[in-house]
Parts: sequence; structure tokens; C-alpha cells
Amino acid sequence: MAIVKMKKLQLMVARSQKDCLLDALTRLGCVQISEMDEIPGGLQSIGSGTADAKAQQTTFAAALKILDRFAPAKSKLLAPRPEISEDSFLGNEGYESELNAAENIIRLEQQIRSIAGEESRLRAVIESMTPWATLDMPLQTTETDCTAVFLGTLPKDSEPELAAVALEEKTEEAELFVVSSDDTQHYVVMVCSGDVQEEALNALREYGFAQTGISNTEGTAAENIAAAQKELVSLAEQKKATEAEIIENASHRDVIKLCVDRAETAITRAEAESKLAGSESVVCMTGWLEAPEEDAFAECVEKFDCAWDTSDPVPEEYPDVPVKLKNNKITNALNMVTNMYALPTYDGVDPNPLMAPFFILFYGLMMADMGYGLLMIIAAVVALKKIKPKEGTLSFCQLLLYGGIATFVCGALTGGFFGNALEVVGQILDKPEGWGVLPALFNPMTDSMMVLIGAMVLGVIHLNTGMVINAVEKCKRGEYADAFWEEGVLWITLVGILLVVLVKGTFSKVILIVGCVGVLYGGTRGAKGFGKVTSLFGTIYNQVTGWFGDILSYARIMALMLAGSVIGMVFNTIGGIAHNLVFFIVIFLIGHTLNFGLNLLGCYVHDLRLQCLEYFGKFYKDGGKPFRPIKVKTKYYDVVK
Repeated sequence: MAIVKMKKLQLMVARSQKDCLLDALTRLGCVQISEMDEIPGGLQSIGSGTADAKAQQTTFAAALKILDRFAPAKSKLLAPRPEISEDSFLGNEGYESELNAAENIIRLEQQIRSIAGEESRLRAVIESMTPWATLDMPLQTTETDCTAVFLGTLPKDSEPELAAVALEEKTEEAELFVVSSDDTQHYVVMVCSGDVQEEALNALREYGFAQTGISNTEGTAAENIAAAQKELVSLAEQKKATEAEIIENASHRDVIKLCVDRAETAITRAEAESKLAGSESVVCMTGWLEAPEEDAFAECVEKFDCAWDTSDPVPEEYPDVPVKLKNNKITNALNMVTNMYALPTYDGVDPNPLMAPFFILFYGLMMADMGYGLLMIIAAVVALKKIKPKEGTLSFCQLLLYGGIATFVCGALTGGFFGNALEVVGQILDKPEGWGVLPALFNPMTDSMMVLIGAMVLGVIHLNTGMVINAVEKCKRGEYADAFWEEGVLWITLVGILLVVLVKGTFSKVILIVGCVGVLYGGTRGAKGFGKVTSLFGTIYNQVTGWFGDILSYARIMALMLAGSVIGMVFNTIGGIAHNLVFFIVIFLIGHTLNFGLNLLGCYVHDLRLQCLEYFGKFYKDGGKPFRPIKVKTKYYDVVK
């Protein structure tokens, strides 16, 4: 597979046909409209409805979220997305009415939030009034013709009796009444002559007296509590009625989902439209067209009054050329890996077919268990059949399937089926010794050194494959000297090391020396003066430590294979301690669920590291911009032609 070739597109169309052309390009899905570097004279940018489309999508999404909260829908497990024809999807039938319905749902939810706020306020009123419920005096009473009245609190650790005594000592024209007490404070009323209120207040402040803020409330506390409770009942009824009205709107859920997808497509189209420039009579656009789709594009636009031209991008334009990877069923699974790292540049190489066999093999070796492989295969097949995934989800399911197949095959080589579960079951059932022991080509528990060496050999093959790819790309660009002095001399050195170890003799040593000298010269040939000395030391350090470190990284294949096997065997051993099959099954399910989950993620992360850091470092040139054509984008529906 390779990177899809792109054509630079320039097009001019009659202004009256702009909308129809954009509809046609949306259906075609192979044209990316780009910003113009310079708008020609006499033309100006065309406004778009991007803001309106985004606002409408936000409205639909918010309404859908409200429906899911108040009237959650029961959905079938692994149910596929519903399908809709392209004509029905791109039509605007019912769009405005559903927008009104969505706005109404949001309005109803806002009413509920407003009611909830009022309920909180009333509960706070009840909470503040409860300590004064036994006081039959109107709370707004602060004075009479001859007296002053103060409502307040005393700290819990103060004694109201002592405060009353101190008040009496200060003046005989004042009296303190305790209304109620709780865990934090005492609620009191102080009545005094208007002439001595300052002296009375000063006496109480020594005991921590603080006036309350409810003195401006009309009526008694009991009357306020009763009124608040009555209002709470009324609000609860309003809230229930409003919630019921939202639930009645649940019939709009599927159509609102469709409108969310329509709004997303409308946003894509509006963003593309904002990049156009035109006059009263014509509209101009520039962008990129998938080269294999040029004939389909020509057939699409021939019914419009337009002029267009395509050209191959020149090397100076490569950084701006969008990248799309062309994949088959095998390499498509690696799209999620490549997208997680970075797309290649337009003049780079598609890493997916070059990475697929290594990624799948390494994953299988790290998991290496027939039981886990079967679970992955079953899960992937069921998902592919049931939900009919697209794009990123499809890549994940495919990768799960291929990783499961590799895991099963490598598990067959190591004799692992949920660790040694069958052997332990045989012991519980008092079967003859050796029952349940599966045949194995090698055992990671007893042949760990062989596994380690094998992992290192795979690492050497992996790294050299990356070097071959890099050398081939250099030769394609005519950089033969760079290919020889950077990759070629390293291969001579590696061959020399292999000959010295296996064959020995003078010839082997000569090959090794020639290779080493070539490596040193290749690393310093671009430097001058003292820079040659520093380049020399840098070359020695980078080649020795770099290669040693890179190859050592592949020891993680052995480590994860061994770790998964050991953890599985530990859980099996624990389950077999009681010599009871039911107890074993419980421990087996718990232990292997944890082990499977950890290995599923851990093997992916470590496999990803080997590809992105070790392998890609030898040849990969990242930094590509993704190809974003104007096309139908959906989340809830599958659009069919």
C-alpha cells in the first residue's frame, strides 16, 4: 500500500450553482477545499453559516443529552447503527421542526433547573426558620413604643443562664429568653427598654451574642415554614409535570440524532464554503483532489457551468499536501497506530504495510496464550458482525482480530491455555499426572534464555528492515552515497561481527575492520576541522550505545510473555489450593480477567513503543497533514448511497 497521490485543484463555477456544486462534492467525498494563498483581484471572501451550524449542532446535542438523562433509551448490546439513504440524509426535511423541538426540550430543562434553584432557596429558608419555630412573635418585630427586641445567637459553649445574669447586673430593664438550642449554638431573644439597648447589647456581646438576619422577615417563623413547605409542594408538582413533558419528547430522540449528524455535515460544508472567494457572478476555489478519483470528479462537475484544472504538486508544495493512506483489510488495522503517532509526509512512505507483520507478531508473542487469543478473536468477530464498525472503530476491531490470531498461534507454540489451567483442573479432578499439559515448542518459564535471544534476533531483523526501507528511499532520491555511508557500512560491520563469531579467521576480521572504518568515516565525512574529532566520538557513542540500547529494548517481548504466563499460573495455583472446582472457577474468572485486561493494554503499549521509537526511528518521516475532504460525517447513522 502507499500514500494516495493528490492533485492540486483549481475551479471556477457560476455563483448561482455554488450550493449545488458543494452538495455534489459532499456526496463525492474526495475533495478538500483549502484557503487561498492570495485572493485574486475583484474577488472577495464568501461568508458562511459556520457559526449557525455549530450553534444548531450544540442545540441538538444538548437536547439529546437531556433526553438521555430524563428518558434513557434501552439499546441492544452491539447493535449496528441505523442506515439512511444519502438523499434523505442530505435533505432538510423536518430539520427546522426538530430544531424547534430541541430548543423546547432545552427550555423545559432550564425550567427544571430554575425550579431546583427555588427549591434550594426555600429549603434554606426552612432550615434558617426551624430554630425559631416555637417563637410566636412576628419576626419583623424589632421595637415597640418603649422597648427594643433583638433576635440572635450565642455560641454553644456559652451558658445562656450566665449571660442572663450578666444582663440583669448591667440593667434591670432587659431580659433574655432562650427559644431553642442545637449542636452549634443557642437561639435567643433579648427584650429591653429602648433607653438601655446599647448597654444590654454590650453585656451580651461579651458572651458572643450575634444578631441574626431574619428580623426583616414578615410573620412568625412557623408561618414562614408553612408557606415555604406549601410552595415546595407546588414546585414539586411543576417539576414533575415539566419532567413528564420532557419524557413525552423522547419520541424525537432518533430524529434529533439524525439532526446532530446533519449539523456535523453542515459544519464541514460551511467551513469549506468560508474558504471560497468570488464575485456576484462567479466563485473560485482551490484545494486537493485524490488523483485516483479524478475521472469521478470530472463526471461529477461536467453538469455545472465551471472551469477546472488539476496539476501534480511540486516538491516545494509537499509540506502542504494533505496525506491519505491507502490500505487493505490487513494494513487498515494499523491506521489507529499511525494516527496515534503521526502521519507521514506526502513524500514519505506509508508505514502500515511495513509495520503490520511486526506489530501483529510482537503482540502475539507478548500475549502468547491460546485462551486469551480465542477471547480476542470471538470479541472481534462478534463486533464486526453485529455493529458493522466504520473508520476508527473498524481499525480497532481488525487489530483485535489479527492480534488475537497471533496470540492464539504463539500460545499454541508455548502450550499456554489460560496459563496451565487445564493441568490444574486435572489435579483437582484427580486425573493422572500430566493430564492437561499441552504440547509446546518452547516454554517461556523454562526456556527464558532462548526466548530472550529470540527476541533480540527479532529486534535485529526489525531494525535492519527499517534501515533497508531508509536506504531504498535514499536510492530513489539519488542519494546513493548517503545510503552507502549511513546504512551500507553498518551492514558490513554487522556481517563482520557475525563472521568473527561464527567463522573466525583473518578474512572475518578484515571485513569487521573495513566496516568499522566505514562507519567512522561515514559519521564524520560532513564535518570539518575540530568538528571531525567531535563527530568521531559522537559516532562511536551513538552507534555502540544506540544499537545496544535499541536491541535491548526488544527484551520486553520476553518480559511480557513471561509476566503474563507467571501471573496466569499464580492465579491457577491459588484456585487449585482448595482442591475444589467451584472455588477454582471463581479464582480463575477473577484472576484471568485482571491478567487479560492488563496484558491487553500492556502489550499494545509496549508493542507501540517498539514500532514508534525503535522502528520508525530508522526510516519514518512524520509531520503529514491529514486529508480532510468535504464529505458526510456521522456519529449515529450510516449513510448509504
